[in-house]
Amino acid sequence: MKRGTAFVAAMVAAAALVGVFAGCAKPANKNFILATGGTGGTYYPFGGAIANIWNTKVEGMNVTAQSTGASAENLRLISKGEAEFGIVQNDVMDYAFNGTDMFDGQKLENLSTLGTLYPEVIQIAASKSSGIASVADMKGKRVSVGDAGSGVEFNAKQILAGYGLSFDDIKKSNLSFKESSDGLQNGTLDACFVTAGVPNAALQELALSAGLVLIPVDGSAAEAIKAAHGYYTEKVIPSGTYKGMDVDVTTVAVKATLAVSAKLDEKTVYDLTKALFENQAELANSHAKGKDLSAEYAVTGVSVPFHPGAAKYFKEKGLIVK
Repeated sequence: MKRGTAFVAAMVAAAALVGVFAGCAKPANKNFILATGGTGGTYYPFGGAIANIWNTKVEGMNVTAQSTGASAENLRLISKGEAEFGIVQNDVMDYAFNGTDMFDGQKLENLSTLGTLYPEVIQIAASKSSGIASVADMKGKRVSVGDAGSGVEFNAKQILAGYGLSFDDIKKSNLSFKESSDGLQNGTLDACFVTAGVPNAALQELALSAGLVLIPVDGSAAEAIKAAHGYYTEKVIPSGTYKGMDVDVTTVAVKATLAVSAKLDEKTVYDLTKALFENQAELANSHAKGKDLSAEYAVTGVSVPFHPGAAKYFKEKGLIVK
């Protein structure tokens, strides 16, 4: 009898102990991938800083920043369900969502926007000897438009079109930023397109060694370009950005953007959006690009629909109405 009583008592105690642990158990982690870019670029370390904000500010969150081939690959990873988030250029995201340009005939599903992050500026540099003062002056000139099939090449195509030109009107080269800078220095190029943060290292080198002229994208041409392509926004490159640059130059920019799987639930994306923008100061301390982050800026240059969770946060802030 005593043995039976002891057994029952032990079972009751064990059940109570399980109940205590069950009551204290934390919710299971949500394990997500944030696709970024190469380890030598901006996307990877900035993505790591974003993941750290999410992992420390949202309970049960476990986001890993993964090095990738950047925008186009990140969008394909999200579409295939191999990543939940990705840092991408908003113009490349537009191409993927609509199946145009570099994604012609291969429209990707399952993409939505969390918000835009910081500008990637269209910088058009010309040599001082080229005589180029406007994009319209590029007719017949030797111009590098970035690597073949790159986002830079499509930016160049669209901006030339805003001035009534096409690739047929220029002597086109497809060169990297460094190769373009070298070409302007040694006289084999007249101008080049660079889509990057400001200042860009290749253009800094060019300005120091041979000088450069930054060509504006402004006026009616800029308005036409922005009207035709909703992902462009206006950007002013301040005087003094490059050696010898003594006036502000107005241009257009695309934007580094946080893409998110449309399959994620609304609450998760709302919590992550809120955590990101309400901890901007901490993010800025971790990475310089965090200084550009703001909720007001994040809703501009968006052509792919917001995820409902992100939209809910921006509506609460009074920044979008639908």
